[in-house]
Amino acid sequence: MLLHALFILFVLFGALFLVRFRWSVLFHLPAAIWGMLSEWNGWVCPLTPLENRFRLLADETPYSGGFIDHYLLPVIYPEGLTRDIQFTLGMIVLGINLCFYGYFVYFSLAHSKNN
Repeated sequence: MLLHALFILFVLFGALFLVRFRWSVLFHLPAAIWGMLSEWNGWVCPLTPLENRFRLLADETPYSGGFIDHYLLPVIYPEGLTRDIQFTLGMIVLGINLCFYGYFVYFSLAHSKNN
């Protein structure tokens, strides 16, 4: 569960690492694209079967559906995951990252003109 949660946070906010580690774009951009596409297309994250496998090994009950459906939607959207919600989640990922990347590009261009 922790790995899943960290990955989601990285998808949403990983662009912030660009300020200090420009090379992080090599990891963040594919993760953000995967996050958007998996929400828009209804794909199950590959971490879900891995997490369920570890749950079985620990004598815990695996869950059906995805991480968001199992852990987040009962808190945020009690009725369950719909295609509209998935599309909205993907748009949130896109919007947050467009803001971060746009700011980074603007800041980088402004900084390079001053030097």
